[in-house]
Order: sequence, then structure tokens, then C-alpha cells
Amino acid sequence: MTASVRNKVFVGYDSSEDIAWWVCRHSLLRHADNDLTVVPLKQQALRDLGLYTRPQDLGASTEFSLTRFLTPYLAAQSGWVLFCDCDFLFTTDVRKVFEGLDPSKAVYCVQHDYTPAYNLKMDGKQQATYPRKNWSSFMLFNCDHPDVQALTPAVVNSATPAFLHQFKWISDDQAIGSLDRDWNFLEGEYPKPEVFPRVIHFTNGGPWFEQWQDCDYADLWLRELDLYVRAKGGPRIRQVA
Repeated sequence: MTASVRNKVFVGYDSSEDIAWWVCRHSLLRHADNDLTVVPLKQQALRDLGLYTRPQDLGASTEFSLTRFLTPYLAAQSGWVLFCDCDFLFTTDVRKVFEGLDPSKAVYCVQHDYTPAYNLKMDGKQQATYPRKNWSSFMLFNCDHPDVQALTPAVVNSATPAFLHQFKWISDDQAIGSLDRDWNFLEGEYPKPEVFPRVIHFTNGGPWFEQWQDCDYADLWLRELDLYVRAKGGPRIRQVA
């Protein structure tokens, strides 16, 4: 990516977790000197544009479960673009992840290999277990790679969830690059390290839910929330019950 093009980050948006999106965005921009373009992936907006036409899936864990795969099409640029879920907290400058990437790779992600510790997610929905789980929660797309260019709205709207989330749209597994674990550290799934991960993923539930106030790194998320509220100049926002 040339220096004249701002790094783009698309964040999955779920209307039931609005505050998670705002805190994620704040942490991204604060650590990157506001030198990012951060875009929420809102399903209804994509439907209004005619880009997302799949039937409503009431069983989906989030509103952006599949819209995330529209990221490279929406980016409309050459080079690399990042997608992440909204339940992320960044403790470092995310621009560093764009450095030194291999142009032969179609996508980079943290290649998790784990069995979820919880049967239910934060909102009471059943926790699904499948190959390459959570690989798609933080993806760097190479917009110049043919496999990524073939990931059109038509494919996203017709392919099975397994085809999309398990990276079956990539023709060669060697084109999937690997990132260090702490670019998508799964809170509650991995032992807490001695140093803060660069990116904390509250995959099971975050401090914006009252029942998840005691999870690891809740203090960091709540501190970021306070910084966001102060910058916004409004009252402190209540967590989701």
C-alpha cells in the first residue's frame, strides 16, 4: 500500500452492542494518531445499498456474521484492508500489522486451534465449534489477490457460512498468512500473558455486559470507555444488562 493511501479498518457492527463498536473505534484511532479510516459494517445499510441480500438469519451470533466478507469489495482499493469484530480492544498502533506483508498471500489472520471454553456466548446464544473458528474475526485482505477479488457480493450472498468462515474461497491454503496470537488474543480461551496483548478479543463476552464485569482486561476496556465518554463530552454509558 502506498503511503498516500490511508489504512482502512472495517469493524463489524451489531446494534445490540453499539458501545462495543464505539470503544473499539476509539482504541483504534487513539493508538494510531487518528491516521486511520475506520468504517462500521452495518447490515441494514448494506441491505439498503443492495449489497447484502441474504435472508435474515436469526441464529447468527452477530449481525455482521457474513457481511464481514464484503470488506475487500467495500474497500475499493489496491493493497491491504483489515476487518475485525466489534468486541476488540486495541492496545497498540494497528498500522504495525500492515508492515512487511507478503503480497503472495490472499489473507492474514491468527490461526487459532482451540476448543471454546464456554457452551454459551455473552448473549445466551449457543457457542458453535467448527474448523478455523475465529480465524475470520481479524482478517487482513490483500485486495490485489485474485482469490480476494473473486469474493464478490454475489459470492457472499450465496455461499454457505462454512465456505466463507473456513476460508474455502481461497484456492491454496499456502495463501493464508499467519499472524502472531496477540493480534487476536482470545480473552478467556488462552492463559493471561505477562504483557498486554496488542489486540484483546472479548469473544465470550465483554465488560459492556453486566455479567462479564470480571473478565480479564475488563479494567482496560472500562478505561477506554471512560476516555471515549470524556472525549465525547457525554455521561458515562451503562453496560448492557
